[in-house]
Amino acid sequence: MSEEKKEYKFLELARKRSSCRKYLSKEVTDEQIKIILESARIAPSACNKQPWRFAVVKNCEVKTKLIKEGTLFGINMDWAIGASVIIVVGEKKSFITHKVAPQISKIDYSLIDIGIVGEHIVLQATELGLGTCWIGWIKPDEVRRIVDWEKDIKPLALITVGYPAEPLEKEKLRFPIEKTTKFI
Repeated sequence: MSEEKKEYKFLELARKRSSCRKYLSKEVTDEQIKIILESARIAPSACNKQPWRFAVVKNCEVKTKLIKEGTLFGINMDWAIGASVIIVVGEKKSFITHKVAPQISKIDYSLIDIGIVGEHIVLQATELGLGTCWIGWIKPDEVRRIVDWEKDIKPLALITVGYPAEPLEKEKLRFPIEKTTKFI
């Protein structure tokens, strides 16, 4: 009797996703961007408040400003300018779910929501054969100014999107499940 090989498509996709820091000059299409944004749009959020806001930056001048003026010192991020697109991910907190509830529970639900939506973005891009890199080393006020967002939207991350110039690493170093999980 032969053992049937199970397919775990999500697990395969999650393993395939890797940070990309070198891109081809090939443009990501508007259709691909729409698919990525649709995957983000349907992400779950606390009380369905959807605190995320996006700015899709394709303009090279603006991408350069984001990287040169909107990232913190100490790490050279010039590689990010070569990405076809930079998606700025911001949060716009709702009053009850994102401002009052965290005072009671001590849990910042909007940050959880932003993490979920960001993962939707990078996984969808991976499925489309694109590379991504999540950049959190930013200056929120500068990024807000560059993308011309209102004061109540706080930039939290930049996600580069483009065609990888070289194969992405296959096996990522991760702790074994036993090191991060307690079974009760």
